[in-house]
Parts: sequence; C-alpha cells; structure tokens
Amino acid sequence: MAESKKKLTYEECRLKRIEENKKRWQELKLTMLAEDVHNATSPKPSPMKKVKPTVRQEVDRSAVRRSIRVADKPPPNYKEILIEPLGRPRSYKRKDLLNRVYAADEDRQYAIGRAEQLQSEFDADFPSFVKPMLQSHVTGGFWLGLPVYFCKTHLPKHDEYVTLVDENGDEFQTKYLALKTGLSGGWRGFALDHELVDGDALVFQLVAPTRFKVYITRVNQAED
Repeated sequence: MAESKKKLTYEECRLKRIEENKKRWQELKLTMLAEDVHNATSPKPSPMKKVKPTVRQEVDRSAVRRSIRVADKPPPNYKEILIEPLGRPRSYKRKDLLNRVYAADEDRQYAIGRAEQLQSEFDADFPSFVKPMLQSHVTGGFWLGLPVYFCKTHLPKHDEYVTLVDENGDEFQTKYLALKTGLSGGWRGFALDHELVDGDALVFQLVAPTRFKVYITRVNQAED
C-alpha cells in the first residue's frame, strides 16, 4: 500500500512538471508570435531620397524692370564714379611709393633754416609757422598735420574749409579737420601741383581766419 502511494506521488509530480512545461512552451510561443506581429505591422523606414542640386542661372538685372513707366528707358548704371574732392577738376598721377627719395639730414636742416629766416621777416601781426615736409605729407596718404598750439590758438574750433595761396597768387581750397588739427581734402592737389618732396620746408602765414599764404623753400635748391 505504501509502495502504491509512493508511485502515485511520483506520477503526480511527473504530470505536474509536464503541465508546467506545456504552460511555459505556450507562453514562449505567444511571446514569439507577438514579436512577429509587431515586426510585421511596424512601418519600415523609407530610404533617403537624393536631392538634385539646383543650378541658379545668372539673371541680367539690368533687363529687369519693375515698372512699365521705365520699361522703355535705358538700364541704370550703378558703377561707382570717383569725384575729385572740393570740385577741382584735376588729374594727378600717383607717385611710385617704392622709389621714394629721402632727403639727407643736412639738406633738410638747411631748408628749415632758410624757411625760418624767411619767417623772421614777416609782419608779427600775422601769425606763422614753419612746416618741414615728410614722405607722408607729399606721397601716399597726403595728410598734413599742423602744429597743435597754433591750431588751438588761431584756427576755428570746428571743421572748416581753409584756402592756401601760393607765391603766384593761385588758390587751393583744403579741408581743415579741427579735431585732428590737420589738412586733408585738397592738400594732395597743392602738394602735387607744387611738386613738393621730402625735405622741403613751407612757411604758413595766416593772413585771414581761414586763409594761409604759403612760401616754399626747396631742399634741393640753392638760396636765391
């Protein structure tokens, strides 16, 4: 009897394991089936489309007219036109900056001494100063800085046109910049017209609030 009960117990355990294995197998099959269904129903990523590069065609803008009122008129010309400052119709050739000639120190001092001697003969009622010429004054930038003390004492406190009168009575209008105490527009024309070079010395005599009489002593010229 005991052996029969033991056999039944073993048989029950075996059947119980079989049932458990069946349940696990069913669960596994359900899981795999669910994954297959999910993969079948999921949208597949679409491949990247190749975009053809667009070629922009050049458009003749001069032929495009936005208004019928100007359709029969010639196309506008937007090319920049350089205008000589201060309205003096002159044409100058730019000096070769690579072939600059520098004055010797003794020649420079000699020209300054002659200019100071000329200045000493002026009427004291008209203030004056001597300005030796450097390369930056007569080539390249053509900027002429004036003595600061003279400008603060005798010249306008704001930008103004200043007239330079040479020894022949010819007049040159220049632009005086009060903040920078110097001559800009128009000075280039004066320097090129009088063929100023490095080492020349100029005497500026203020004969009116915005009018200078200018005397030139040449660095390469013997005393008259």
